[in-house]
Amino acid sequence: MQYWPLRSCRSEHSLNIAHTANLLARIGHNRSKYLAADLLQVIGPGVPLAQCTIFAYPQRRNPQVFSFADRARDVSLPAISNTYIQRFHDQDGNRQAMNKAAVGESTIVHRQSIDDITHNDYRRICYEQPQISERVALLTHCESNCWLSVNFYRGREHGHFSETEMNFLETVAPLLIQAVRLHYHAYLQANEMPLLLTERVIRQQHIELTLREQELLRLIMTGHGVEEIAERLGVRPLSAATYVKRLYRKLGINGLRELFGLATRAEWA
Repeated sequence: MQYWPLRSCRSEHSLNIAHTANLLARIGHNRSKYLAADLLQVIGPGVPLAQCTIFAYPQRRNPQVFSFADRARDVSLPAISNTYIQRFHDQDGNRQAMNKAAVGESTIVHRQSIDDITHNDYRRICYEQPQISERVALLTHCESNCWLSVNFYRGREHGHFSETEMNFLETVAPLLIQAVRLHYHAYLQANEMPLLLTERVIRQQHIELTLREQELLRLIMTGHGVEEIAERLGVRPLSAATYVKRLYRKLGINGLRELFGLATRAEWA
């Protein structure tokens, strides 16, 4: 496992203008669903990749999946990402790199091989099952005191990242990171209220929710229906509907109307 401040590198690879223009054109439209796929398109000609996942680590909040995309893996990336959030994010070398970052370091490159992971379940679920050999993460510290982690996963069929490929990633990293930061800021503008309402419900009910339940509650407060929730959580719609009903029971309410009543009720009521 290695991490270092982003270096100034040069690469002979060039970016596809159409793919880069598409990435930039989506900024401000809150289309985080496609952001990871756009990054794979931009980088693909220079560095063969299997997956891209973007996580946000807000201060005093649980990590969240911001965007994800994969290329013909035989496993469900949403399910793996949510399992990572629930069980393994503390085992991730990204956490160590963020915790040890020097004051003023805005971007860190973190490289983690499957051989670096000693936690058996983490290695099996997040690397062995999707046949990932290595990951390079771009970690950037935002003004809102939040870390964003842009993770590029290397398929076993392509081996480890070469020096030339690492140079290419670090050369284009400033562009990619700026695009991700702008997307995330647009996302926050559209979703900050649901996040605040989610925290209010938890605080008012004096109840402990799991990471998955907190994410589910946030998705409901954002206005997502069962189909969208199922896609986000990597489960079937029937399972998502069951989770919603269980969450309502845990909160002591019967449905969406009562949930919004809790969220908008004055603190002193």
